[in-house]
Amino acid sequence: MSEFTNHKANRVEKLVELFRLVIQEEMTSELVANYQPVIDLAGPADVIEVVDQLVRLQIPMPQLKKGINKALNLLNKSLQEFPYQPPFAGSFLDYLIQNNEQIDLRLKVIRPLLKEINQGNLLTKNELKDKFTDLAKIDLHYQIKENVFFPIVEKYLPDYRCLQLMWSFHDDIRRNLKEVILLLDSENFDIKRFNRLSGDLFFNIYAIKFREERILFPIISELIPEKELNSLITESREIGFPFISPETLPSSNDMATSEFSGEVDLKTGYLSAEQIRLIFNHLPVDITFVDENNKVKFFSTPEKRIFRRTNSIIGRDVKNCHPHESVHVVKQIVEAFRKGEKDKASFWIQMKGEFILIQYFAVRDEQGTYKGVVEVSQEITEIRNIQGEKRLLDWTH
Repeated sequence: MSEFTNHKANRVEKLVELFRLVIQEEMTSELVANYQPVIDLAGPADVIEVVDQLVRLQIPMPQLKKGINKALNLLNKSLQEFPYQPPFAGSFLDYLIQNNEQIDLRLKVIRPLLKEINQGNLLTKNELKDKFTDLAKIDLHYQIKENVFFPIVEKYLPDYRCLQLMWSFHDDIRRNLKEVILLLDSENFDIKRFNRLSGDLFFNIYAIKFREERILFPIISELIPEKELNSLITESREIGFPFISPETLPSSNDMATSEFSGEVDLKTGYLSAEQIRLIFNHLPVDITFVDENNKVKFFSTPEKRIFRRTNSIIGRDVKNCHPHESVHVVKQIVEAFRKGEKDKASFWIQMKGEFILIQYFAVRDEQGTYKGVVEVSQEITEIRNIQGEKRLLDWTH
């Protein structure tokens, strides 16, 4: 079997077989022995491709996650021994690893407290609550991965669906952390439920740490240029690293933008003039923008406008766009915004059987300099009638 398993495509095929047997709970020690040659040769790239194929099969997520946990345990030794050059100090991946180390330290502090509370020392409840509350900052680590790291991984890694699985584990950890903290704050402390939740937390947090550092990061460090990875530090700082943060900002991202030629750099993306127009016109609101010189510069044209606008108002002084009876209110709002006294003004009226919300927002640049005012009008009759929750898609109503 050794020659067979030395070829990646064949090796992945056998690993998919192995993982499916585990997921279906059909694996035995005798079968594991049959797959040992492929287990011994498995590397990070193999695992990523295998998981991608399994996600494509649309196996129910709870069943898939349970099976993946068991299957990856079989590959633990080969993944631990896989040659990997850790990222250099001060790099984006290094900061993620440093935060993992801080997470590990916090879990090690919590572990003896769990022993104490199980020995009947309920005085440790408050201390445990504080420790778990601090650990809950791990959410920032996961937010950085989901919102900054994963998008660039998807750009370079064709077999990116393993990220969906990882994200689902993130959500499990977040949910269990919230429940553990609520239990520790409750007078009716359920020690059995607490032990189950905290056990799941320890397992999943360490599992995710291992999969980051021994599966995902080694592949990504080879696929994505170092400069592009490190450009993610700035965005990550905006979210906030949970425990270890860069002391200095890296140089501005000078990533090549030739692919965005002719598009507008919006700092959070690049859009053509047509895309910008379409986005504005598909929002369920009327938008009008007046610049710092009180000149009307733009208005949107959604399918149903609440207040009529024509192109003739572009460049017109805003005071000339309102009737005499209300122009003083407009002037008052603009001046309060200009002086920095206010940032928002809201009004609501009933018109033709509809309830209309009209809001004015001051527009300021990064330095706080007044740049104008945006008027947003919205028909909110249906919104006002919303009650309860709707979590499932239902297009029949």
